Amino acid sequence: MTSETQNMDLLSGLHVVELGPGPGGAICGQSFVEAGAHVVRQMSSAESDHLWLTSNDGKRRTAGRAETTEALQSADLVVVDVSPDGASMAQVLIDRAHDTNPGAVVVCITPFGLTGPAAEFRGGDLVSFHASGMGRLLTGQVKDLESEPPVRAAGEQSAFISGITAACAGMLALLGNPGGGQSGNGVRGTSRRGPLIDVSTREALACMAIRELAAPAYGRPSQSRSRVGDGGGSTVAIIPASDGFVAISPREERQWEAWLGVMGDPDWGADGRFATKSDRANNWDALHPLIGDWSRTRPKQEIYEEGQAAHVPCFPLATPGDLLSSRQLLHRGFFKKFEHPDAGPIFRPGAPYRVHRSPGENRGANVIPTSKSTPVANGPLSGFRVLDLSWVIAGPTCTRYLAALGAEVIKVETAGRPDPGRASELHAVLGQSKLGLSLDLKRPEALEVAHRLVERCDVVVENFATGVLERLGLGYETLRQISGDIVLLSASGLGRTGPDAGRVAYGTLIQCYTGFAALNGYPGAPPRVGWAWADPLCGLRMAFAIGAALRDRARTGRGAHIDFSMVEAVLATMPGPLVQHQLTGEAPGPMGNDDPLISPHGVFPCKGDDEWIALAAGTDAEWTALCGVVPGLTGRESAGVSERRNDRAAIDAAITAWTSGGSGGDATSTLQRSGVPAYGSPDSTEMFEDLHLRERGFYRSVTDADGAIRPLPGLPWRWPDGERREPRPAPSLGGDTDTVLMELLGMSSVEIAALRDSGALT
Repeated sequence: MTSETQNMDLLSGLHVVELGPGPGGAICGQSFVEAGAHVVRQMSSAESDHLWLTSNDGKRRTAGRAETTEALQSADLVVVDVSPDGASMAQVLIDRAHDTNPGAVVVCITPFGLTGPAAEFRGGDLVSFHASGMGRLLTGQVKDLESEPPVRAAGEQSAFISGITAACAGMLALLGNPGGGQSGNGVRGTSRRGPLIDVSTREALACMAIRELAAPAYGRPSQSRSRVGDGGGSTVAIIPASDGFVAISPREERQWEAWLGVMGDPDWGADGRFATKSDRANNWDALHPLIGDWSRTRPKQEIYEEGQAAHVPCFPLATPGDLLSSRQLLHRGFFKKFEHPDAGPIFRPGAPYRVHRSPGENRGANVIPTSKSTPVANGPLSGFRVLDLSWVIAGPTCTRYLAALGAEVIKVETAGRPDPGRASELHAVLGQSKLGLSLDLKRPEALEVAHRLVERCDVVVENFATGVLERLGLGYETLRQISGDIVLLSASGLGRTGPDAGRVAYGTLIQCYTGFAALNGYPGAPPRVGWAWADPLCGLRMAFAIGAALRDRARTGRGAHIDFSMVEAVLATMPGPLVQHQLTGEAPGPMGNDDPLISPHGVFPCKGDDEWIALAAGTDAEWTALCGVVPGLTGRESAGVSERRNDRAAIDAAITAWTSGGSGGDATSTLQRSGVPAYGSPDSTEMFEDLHLRERGFYRSVTDADGAIRPLPGLPWRWPDGERREPRPAPSLGGDTDTVLMELLGMSSVEIAALRDSGALT
């Protein structure tokens, strides 16, 4: 049997230093703390709210320049974040890091990136979020565009996404830079320049909607914010309960039949208006109240238990109190105790994965990671081979990053159940640079092929329901008998262990269960599911965990089973409500685009149809600059934050009078030149045509399977030396089957034909 360990020593011996005041850098560093790295942060006087307290736990703080310089000299990774400032301020700290320790990996977070026309633009949570286009997508379509402008996500998500992106890129870069600031003989001070990874908060957030970003390349229009049809309700719906809400997702016909059974097979279930999924979508306004008549008389936990017992994907919209007492999260030890400066010991979110390791021997602290493939591409993962058994978004996002940084990824599908991502632009992006293998794992002949592939792979990624991998004959105990140092990542809704491990979950349901969906939007509005946020977030965290396990394998010789929980990954980005509940017994509600400490802080209409600009004056200097731009604010320069909040209606009206007279682009240029953080809230077509993104190479030309060359969205970081020279198009279903079997397993055409005859190859 393997032994379960804490994650706290995966990165033992790794040294990380954080520079700059930006919160994304602190969140990046916390990912490394959770995996066992030694992390040093330069002290700042403004780090006292819930985000800062929970993302600085376990770090060493430096008090002065000399102490920070000493830490830099031994750093393997340096994290720079000067947000909300732009490229010039960041470059000062980048130069300091590389002058002190030339060989270290440096990952830098800025609002708009280190290069491009908008590199010096100021950002911040509100501005970066809207600049990414996510403000138009987050909560889904709305009935009234004017009363519900585009909205940011609650809880400083711009910092979390940029920080997690930086952690993912930095961790994978370290695999190709194993000594960090050390030369090959272990002596610090090598003259070899370590890689510089450029993370734009805007681009990191934009990649949360990769399907929408890719649509213009296929001539498809941007998604309108105006609600049409059921607004997604027939796929995921929020229904009332006697004590809150429940999210249900009976998207398959068998699940819908089971859901009717949970409701006692009501007479209206036979109504022809609801016979098929498309019928239910077309008649959702009639169907939703009928479900509500039944559900609002029952408590949410009862609906959840009965629905899951019938294998209907559903979850209650949990409160922070529900989550802090969750038997599943307590069983998995997700919450970690830390010392709050006012309340004493309370709990914060921990890492979203558990690690089971195989036996091994310590090989020392600075061993170059070994792999099972001959390097054929550039990038830090060149030479590593990955067997990809995942599908839809989270798993394919993870393996996309591995493939983009040089790994050989073999995507396994079957013709009877291909990846649903093939039905949209998802596969065209997430499938890039992968090999396609069609293999029916339910066939014994196919299982033998899979075992032979595992023997030649470093990593296996899967997101089957709990227990499926074991029933297929591919559980971790089996895999490690085949390849003792294999790294297996299993992603699931609530994790592979615990009393609720078998619950049926989708990413959008997880957003509801964790409270994320209920916190987004405007006060007084009913909760909505919105965009599939959890899946791309999890893809980043999964790739980080794989990188950490591969580094540990190089050091110890041990393989690992990474048990990844999507619920925990989302909750890890929501420390505020959890901490606030413990301090006050209450939790925040949705705030829209408002902020209690910054004023003005909101989204204002521009001249075009459904055109908006996000604007935030977080400092007195920014407020003074805004007063110099907006005629209606002349003479208000001395107003403090509290006065501005009290007079918010008049101030917002003056800003609206100015912004509504021109385009968002013109307003952005004027405000940014004056030193005011501001940016429009673009749709995917505007993102596709954006000159800044084009100049930065965010869109990369890829030859599609049909031979067409299309500019498709790239990675959430700019690191040309770390990526494949040219991304390969996403594979057709099983398009590389013969190549993989011949070149990797040495099979003959006769053997392959026999496998096809048996049904193993589909």
